Amino acid sequence: MILVIISIRPELNIDAEIENILEKTAKKTLEIEKSEDCEVSIHLTNDDEIKELNLTYRGVDSPTDVLAFAMREGDDGDPNSEILGDVVISIETAERQAKECSHGIRAELSLLIVHGILHLLGYDHAKREEADLMQEKQKKILLSLGYDLSEVKLKLETD
Repeated sequence: MILVIISIRPELNIDAEIENILEKTAKKTLEIEKSEDCEVSIHLTNDDEIKELNLTYRGVDSPTDVLAFAMREGDDGDPNSEILGDVVISIETAERQAKECSHGIRAELSLLIVHGILHLLGYDHAKREEADLMQEKQKKILLSLGYDLSEVKLKLETD
């Protein structure tokens, strides 16, 4: 069973439709990746909070769109944990990126959820071949969710 826990900063005005899209996207990503017995949490926040997290955990003093905190990786990670990890998204950055890419916030949030969960599952984009694989997986999942990829711009850079 897939359990998706969604938390949203109280001051953000996020409607139930967006919450449903987040949950549906997370579940579809995990189903396609054959990770159906796990728990993932999604936290929607603002630029200030994600900037603080980005500085604390990555040493980068600026906001970002999405951060992923995997429970199965790292020194304290448990590869057998049913808790996959946490995906944190800045709604403010997501809104800016959606506008820059000329697609809606729903598509942008879906893309960020897919991207974050793929990171939780161990995918990365530090090298070109990794980035290509991750981008193909993102495309496959977004297509399965009914997105028209001619309208959703995927930007995936190598680190």
